[in-house]
Amino acid sequence: MSSSTAFQKETDQSLRQRTKGKKEVENVPEEIEDTSKESKSNNEHTKINPLIRVEAIVAPIIFTLLALFVRMYKIDANNHVVWDEAHFGKFGSYYLRHEFYHDVHPPLGKMLVGLSGYIAGYNGSWDFPSGEIYPDYIDFVKMRIFNAAFSAMCVPLAYFTAKAIGFSLPTVWFFTCCVLFENTYATLGRFILLDSMLLFFTIASFMCFVKFHNSEVHPFSLNWWIWLSLTGVSLGCAISVKMVGLFIISVVGIYTVVELWNGLADKNMSWKTYIGHWLARIICLIMIPMGIFMFCFVLHFYFLYKSGTGDGNMPSLFQAGLEGTEVGLGPRNVALGSSTITLKNQAFGGALLHSHVQTYPEGSEQQQVTAYGFKDGNNEWFFDRIRDFDSWNENETDIEFIRNDGEYRLLHKNTGRNLHTHFVRAPIMQQANEVSCYGNETIGDEKDDWIIEIVDQKNDEDPTMLHPLTTIFRIRSGPVGCYLTQTGNSLPDWGFKQSEIACIENASPKDKRTWWNIETNENDRLPDRPENFTYPKTGFLENFINLNTAMMTTNNALIPEDDKFDILASAAWEWPTLHVGLRLCGWSDDVVRYYLLGTPFSTWGSSIAVVGFMIYVAILLLRWQRQYVDLNNSKQLNVFLMGGFYPLLAWGLHYAPFVIMSRVTYVHHYMPALYFALIIFAYVLETLTNLLPATKIGKIAKYMTFVLYISGVVGCFWYFSPISFGMVGPRAKFEYLAWLPGWTMATENPH
Repeated sequence: MSSSTAFQKETDQSLRQRTKGKKEVENVPEEIEDTSKESKSNNEHTKINPLIRVEAIVAPIIFTLLALFVRMYKIDANNHVVWDEAHFGKFGSYYLRHEFYHDVHPPLGKMLVGLSGYIAGYNGSWDFPSGEIYPDYIDFVKMRIFNAAFSAMCVPLAYFTAKAIGFSLPTVWFFTCCVLFENTYATLGRFILLDSMLLFFTIASFMCFVKFHNSEVHPFSLNWWIWLSLTGVSLGCAISVKMVGLFIISVVGIYTVVELWNGLADKNMSWKTYIGHWLARIICLIMIPMGIFMFCFVLHFYFLYKSGTGDGNMPSLFQAGLEGTEVGLGPRNVALGSSTITLKNQAFGGALLHSHVQTYPEGSEQQQVTAYGFKDGNNEWFFDRIRDFDSWNENETDIEFIRNDGEYRLLHKNTGRNLHTHFVRAPIMQQANEVSCYGNETIGDEKDDWIIEIVDQKNDEDPTMLHPLTTIFRIRSGPVGCYLTQTGNSLPDWGFKQSEIACIENASPKDKRTWWNIETNENDRLPDRPENFTYPKTGFLENFINLNTAMMTTNNALIPEDDKFDILASAAWEWPTLHVGLRLCGWSDDVVRYYLLGTPFSTWGSSIAVVGFMIYVAILLLRWQRQYVDLNNSKQLNVFLMGGFYPLLAWGLHYAPFVIMSRVTYVHHYMPALYFALIIFAYVLETLTNLLPATKIGKIAKYMTFVLYISGVVGCFWYFSPISFGMVGPRAKFEYLAWLPGWTMATENPH
């Protein structure tokens, strides 16, 4: 028999078993399960040890209470702004003040931070300066408790996940204790951060996914629909807290593709049923998560209706609709010489045309021209006549407006230099021409001249003239024949990681990177806009795409700088090995200090288990090729898939991207991946203990093994508990915790 035939035979057998609708396996330990059955007239019932029923009720309650204690014990010890509370507390304040801001993360987690402040009676008036003492009017303890509740609820979710996987009761308890007594989770869980929210929704997604997998023996049943829908809801919440939620979505997506592919080979399944499976997954795993993700942005735009620090990352018309904005308040026409303007690019993630005194290190070595997403004095420009005519001067009384097809010079107000292009390659987009600032009022050449080409007018004003915000136009170099463009590339450190501006030849008329509008217009000689003037409203979808593009652009710019050393950053290989930890606050002897480090017993154990399980999978594949069938019953296969294979896939998807990405990374980025490594740890331990003989001595040895491992987890956590609950007193007092040179909880300087 060939290997493919054997695999098909196993697949067909599995499909037949699922088609028959076998009863879902009870999550009770085999060694204490009473499998005797009593024949009834209508049904066949399984008698379960009453202790198992009691445990199913009492154990999760006890674990939850312990989790609440561990996550909230001494939560008020440090009354300073700790770690990224400076960021997320500030963002929560913006929601309470309704001021628009910009950040790299989706809004759900930060709206929940704002909700915690609202519950605590906080009015949003403080910006959470890093390291500052909380004012008396901010009940930061309630805000931290709100966040800690998410971390605590991860523990009962872990318990129910282990039950759903089919682990024996000792393994369930071991895994739950690993999550409960994890220093990383206990440390970050007590602060106003997004990490515990992300972990909670990631764990909830995986639990619902496992529950859905178990319910697939009865497709389209109420239970099946409930868990499929809850999986979609949890996935939507996970990605709405941080884009890292895409990783758990990928896990469920891969599983779904495999299931639908297997369903295609099921001859007993009708096309109607198969299409129903597709539609159910499209609705629950695509439309529901996307709907939740987009609804969070609906709320985001609803709450943030005032002008704030993040306006510059959004289109000009959006900014004009915010309360208190200065965008769009000036005259409705643009005059030669006397109008000071800023120019905004129309592409998604478009920024303001910008220049500064620094020069290009290569190419022309002239003054840099970039695109910058924030309001700045170096964004200001004005129009002047081309070289063939006299420059504008303040003594002129006639007003000359900027019109379509007119040829002008654009001068940078702060430096007085001309916007210029030439046949020199752009620094990043080598097929385009460099754009620089060159010369001044008297020094320059014809390559300083630009032609205005109006693309669209969004209202009924004079279609031949430039109007702030509502006129979309292109800027073409007459002598060179190229168009001024924001390329979408980020410049290196010498360009302050601002966006590249270049001049592209043969640009498509529909290329929005070449489209510009005037965002601000200041001119004392012209009347301000009429009081009854209104700007066109921007649609939600346009705002949604613009904001997400800006988020991705900002996130991609978070890369380590070669000439700077970040003492807090770490490489991905250092997380599963616990090579380094992370200081979360000031480190003087007179403050309560927190150190982010995983519980060594379970973190090192899970890392070894991940490597061991990879080897185990490779051995199984080799044996399968030799016609050996090792997972020869449905329960073994189910536990292997949900307790080993898919957690390994989830671990890889949550860990590998940080290995290859160029952005700066920190220890806390390993939190979701660690959870799946702990599942694999539990699976490996269960598999190894199942090899013990099924005798009384073997069962005692198995229980003793789990007692020792649980004791190891709890003991190691308690040994290192000062790093989670707060280290008080001299640093030298905690030298006993510094097992490795990279653990700097007792040193004065990290490096």
